[in-house]
This record gives sequence, C-alpha cells and structure tokens, in this order.
Amino acid sequence: MPQWTFLTKHALVLSLIAKQPRSTAHELAIRIGATERQVRRVIADLFAHGYITKKRQGRGVRYGINPDLSLRHDTHQEIAIGDFLEALGWRRRRRKATTAKLRTKDT
Repeated sequence: MPQWTFLTKHALVLSLIAKQPRSTAHELAIRIGATERQVRRVIADLFAHGYITKKRQGRGVRYGINPDLSLRHDTHQEIAIGDFLEALGWRRRRRKATTAKLRTKDT
C-alpha cells in the first residue's frame, strides 16, 4: 500500500523554495522523492501562475515567493500563500523598500 502525505508536490516544492531560494530542481527532486522532470513541471506551474519569480544569478536561478497570492482550492482561497508557508516554518524577509521607508521615518 503506497504512503500518502498531506502536502502535494506543488506545496512541497514551494515550501522548499521559500526556505532555500537557490535550490536546483535536482536538489528539490531528491528532497521530495520525485523526479527532476516532475519538479521542473511544478516550478513551471508555480511560475506561470505567479507564485514564484525567477532571477538568474551566475549559472543558477534564485527564486522569489509572492506571499500575497491565495491558495488555489475553492475551500481555502481566503488563505494567503505567505500565511501557509509561515505555518510550515518559513520566515518572511523584510523588503528593502520597507526597510528604507523605516529608516527615513526615524530621521
């Protein structure tokens, strides 16, 4: 009998990218027990729907998360991806623009 888990491949890939934005598809595949091809499809889905961004850095890619989008299922659309990821242990990074605004207010 196959084992089942609560999280889909999409949720696993997204949560791992959130924690380690420089991960490769190969590294992600090993961690979630999937093929690299499956992970690349998941990354393409997440990118196409705006959940992640990609930025080339040297020979690799650095991923970013859009924490303001909602979960895709009809029953949980009121939950933001950022809130979901925080429940899985992700810590939001402060944005540079926010930090700059705070500095100008202090002076």
